[in-house]
Amino acid sequence: MKHIKEQSKKSAVRQQKYHPLRKGVKCIAKYLAVNRHVIRLAIISSFSLIPLHAHADEELSHHLSPVSPQQAADFTLQDMDDKSHSLKDYRGKVIMLNFWATWCPPCRKEMPSMESIYQKFKKQGFVILAINQWESPDIVFVYTGELSVTPTFPILFDRKGNTSRMFGVKGLPTTVLLNRKGQVVFRAIGGRNFNHPDVYKVIRTLLSEK
Repeated sequence: MKHIKEQSKKSAVRQQKYHPLRKGVKCIAKYLAVNRHVIRLAIISSFSLIPLHAHADEELSHHLSPVSPQQAADFTLQDMDDKSHSLKDYRGKVIMLNFWATWCPPCRKEMPSMESIYQKFKKQGFVILAINQWESPDIVFVYTGELSVTPTFPILFDRKGNTSRMFGVKGLPTTVLLNRKGQVVFRAIGGRNFNHPDVYKVIRTLLSEK
């Protein structure tokens, strides 16, 4: 009987000792359950970056893949100044949505060419919305200060990955082009050199459509 009582006391002490740990594990499990998409996208993106880590000087592709026109879902996100931007606000323009993150090397590499093409066509009705994934404005502010070219197009924050999920983003960077009707018509997964004649041709064609 004495031995049983001692075991009971030890069990109670052990449960009390590891109660915070169990609580922490439950919290982690809950976080993983709620953020499955965020974690999956980060893992996929990490694997997609391996070739670019290995070949840092490799030229970026300029290819944009045409897709069957599909109406883009509306969203509202904030920029670094807490100003809200809705996709519907830009209806009637040709829109480039670029999903990216600061830890993504090809995202950094393609950013200057994004600024170049934005400057080239912005007065003709071309818009770029760079949608950062999961990060804070403070992190992005520091990051943009380190770039060779400072972006002047809006940078928006998709802190929970809801917008990337809506657009079926599987890896970073992912770029989606919308025509003036708000339809997704081109898509690219991976870093791109947008400052290229073939890309200019695509943009001009979309801008000429009514």
